[in-house]
Amino acid sequence: MHDTKISIAVRDDLATWQKLNVVAFLASAIAARYPDAIGETYRDRDGQAYLPILGQPVLILAGSGDALAKAHRRALDRGLELAVYAEGMFRTGNDADNRAVVAALPGDALDLVGVATRGDRKDVDKSLKGLKLHE
Repeated sequence: MHDTKISIAVRDDLATWQKLNVVAFLASAIAARYPDAIGETYRDRDGQAYLPILGQPVLILAGSGDALAKAHRRALDRGLELAVYAEGMFRTGNDADNRAVVAALPGDALDLVGVATRGDRKDVDKSLKGLKLHE
């Protein structure tokens, strides 16, 4: 059992490709911020090496835009670090433009389609209360 929890929440009305895209980008943020969350290299019986992956489960949650906004605020109030994906980022093609989308708006107006965090299990659970496991 881990002391920390990794959770990624996506807006439930997105197209499947959008949800998968958001989850992939947000998982990369967790891996970048918390290199200690990465496990060891995988090897098959033939000795072929494969890239390491996150070493603990990642819960994928879903909810409305309002639910994501509440989770965003609660997580920040609890001091959790967040990765965010705003709807305007779907219309860009690079990281600089993605950062500009976020920088153009105050936190409470980000029109979030995804958030991710890693932290103390209780803090993560309380922050993301009301979001359901993605089906």
